[in-house]
Amino acid sequence: MTKDPVCGMTVDPGDAYQADYNGTTYFFCSESCVTRFESAPSAYLGESLRLVTNQPSAKDHDYTCPMHPEVRQLGPGSCPICGMALEPVEAAVQTGPDPELVDMTRRLKWAVILTIPLLLIAMGHIIPAWPLERIVSGSTLNWIQLVLATPVVLWAGFPLFQRGYWSVKNMSPNMFTLIALGTGVAYLFSVFATLLPGTFPVSFQSHEGAVSVYFEAAAAIIMLVLLGQVLELRARSQTGAAIRALLDLAPKEARQVRVDGSEEDIPVEHIQIGSKLRVRPGEKIPVDGFVAEGASSIDESMISGEPIPVEKTVGDPVTGGTVNGTGSFLMEAKKVGKDTLLAQIVRLVTEAQRSRAPIQRIADRVSAYFVPGVIVVAILTAVAWITFGPEPRYVYALVNAVAVLIIACPCALGLATPMSIMVGTGKGAHSGVLIKNAEALETFAKVDTLVIDKTGTLTEGRPEVASVILALQSRDLTETEALRLAASLENLSEHPLAAAIVRAATKRGVRELSSVADFQSHTGKGITGRIDGVSVAVGNAKLVESREFEAQAERLRSTGQTVMYLALNGKPAAMFGLADPIKESTIEAVSELQKNGVQVVMLTGDHKATADVVAGRIGISEVYAQVSPTEKTEAVKRLQSQGRLVAMAGDGINDAPALSQADVGIAMGTGTDVAIQSAGVTLVKGDLRGILRARHLSLATTRNIRQNLFFAFVYNLLGVPIAAGVLYPAFGLLLSPVIASAAMSLSSVSVIANALRLRRVQL
Repeated sequence: MTKDPVCGMTVDPGDAYQADYNGTTYFFCSESCVTRFESAPSAYLGESLRLVTNQPSAKDHDYTCPMHPEVRQLGPGSCPICGMALEPVEAAVQTGPDPELVDMTRRLKWAVILTIPLLLIAMGHIIPAWPLERIVSGSTLNWIQLVLATPVVLWAGFPLFQRGYWSVKNMSPNMFTLIALGTGVAYLFSVFATLLPGTFPVSFQSHEGAVSVYFEAAAAIIMLVLLGQVLELRARSQTGAAIRALLDLAPKEARQVRVDGSEEDIPVEHIQIGSKLRVRPGEKIPVDGFVAEGASSIDESMISGEPIPVEKTVGDPVTGGTVNGTGSFLMEAKKVGKDTLLAQIVRLVTEAQRSRAPIQRIADRVSAYFVPGVIVVAILTAVAWITFGPEPRYVYALVNAVAVLIIACPCALGLATPMSIMVGTGKGAHSGVLIKNAEALETFAKVDTLVIDKTGTLTEGRPEVASVILALQSRDLTETEALRLAASLENLSEHPLAAAIVRAATKRGVRELSSVADFQSHTGKGITGRIDGVSVAVGNAKLVESREFEAQAERLRSTGQTVMYLALNGKPAAMFGLADPIKESTIEAVSELQKNGVQVVMLTGDHKATADVVAGRIGISEVYAQVSPTEKTEAVKRLQSQGRLVAMAGDGINDAPALSQADVGIAMGTGTDVAIQSAGVTLVKGDLRGILRARHLSLATTRNIRQNLFFAFVYNLLGVPIAAGVLYPAFGLLLSPVIASAAMSLSSVSVIANALRLRRVQL
């Protein structure tokens, strides 16, 4: 792997675009990056750019841009593409104030102190009786303004000009390009007007020989842009509040119980797998594990969104970051560090916040041509005023061109999508809905068909053996022996039905299971092996054919039980009926989804009779039964071929292919790691009501993004013509560059404020 020297994205040399320079081959992610590199290769190969080139792994780089996640670099700084402040790649507990916010605030403070006198001096142009005009000459006032404005422009505004410079050098024009151009032109014009007033035409000069200057405009624009940056940095810190809140859930210390029974407080990072930990009333559970001794009720709302405490006894799992109730218990650590559920949630949310939604492509395409277009409009504005404007036409040309450059800054357009994604994914994490990427979040709002696996999704996923029926010819076989043989084989399987048979054998008094030879798994059918020289098979009717059990099997299926068969040496020996209760929330969740226009389809490997009974109880009319994992994927493809946008919810390894095929995969947090990795959305609690929450979140976030993009587009469509002076012929109205700067800053802040409203959405 290597790095695109233009945008910094990690690329595979085997699939990348190539370009040669000075005998070296460089690799790129797109043709546009190749074009930009070939036009000025030296601009992208200097160390000052600080983009990572030819580095082995993104893990070496710890800062990235929220708007351009392909940009990575060591240490804080500014994005070379958009100029935005970079953020840490890995979320961490905030230990102090943001250094950039501190720096920008200090610059803003001095800019305000020095700009206020400048604005007071400039009032002489607005208020004829302003006393300064009578006390001090125009040329002297210009010198005073030069002294006051220079620190504001050159020191307070230095980061803005620096970002503008990098945008030009990297051929990535952005908002700072326009700010640097606008304020730079106004300031330099004013400097020359102060130092060399005699070189200007007479139409520019007053009766004292002084030329009008725009120091106050340059300084005020810098001040307002700094204000916008400070407000933006503060607002962006709030968008990351969800991540910091999650990190804060983890306690810093834990009480370890030594082998000799003594106890001591140790840092959480020192906990090892297998450590015994004491959790006292009111304390946070330090890591993932299980209850080894004692019992308590635990508040798991931070991962499930449900406020009701969950009772825990010996053997029950506990999750790091959840809060213990009134009981005290001893737990054993099972997962520590980055393997804990809380750490995985933080990682998923962080990655999702940096992903890009498809709708962002609209803003990207517009932004690529926007800044050059604005510069052209500013030039045309100046030409139009010089050609057709009233005297002093050159002054009008300068002022209106600067106003166009300032008001058209595309910051609001660039912020519209990333801010909503950051807040939305953080909100979902606190409600037990983990979004893997922005594309899944956006697509979920358009889903019209939800395919749901039965076992573990619609049902509890913890079936129990309800019936054991022996074959007539198996006179020497008892129910306990049948369960022992089946459990010995099923003990090697991870299927929920297998676990049910093992539990049933244990309840019947089976203390020791037999070893199995020649074990084989037959996908969608069952498993086979040899026990004590006997060929044993456990599976469904596809694996074990038995006419003897047909009547009893249909009777069990009519009550919603799943039927499995046991065969010895190829002959049917017993039949097991397993009942898996429907989750309490399933019927309510399915009903609400159907009311919201989502067609719910049940997909299961179970027998059709059993599937129909369960579906009837829930209220699902479309059922695909007796399907293998491959057939599940084909079923999803078939629905997609009908023009449907399909989401698939499942929790098992056999669901992974279908989850990947679906437009949006939804994994139950109680399921397997393979299913979770294959899905775009994970429900931490494994409750179908989480699908409703995820859909509401998706709808709210996409609606918020569209609102932001609408405001950003409309703002520029209206602002640029007004700044150019389109209202002047009819109404005599012009837009001051200072007002344009204030409007530009407020537009960015308004977009962020609108995104922050997602934190109050009810899921």
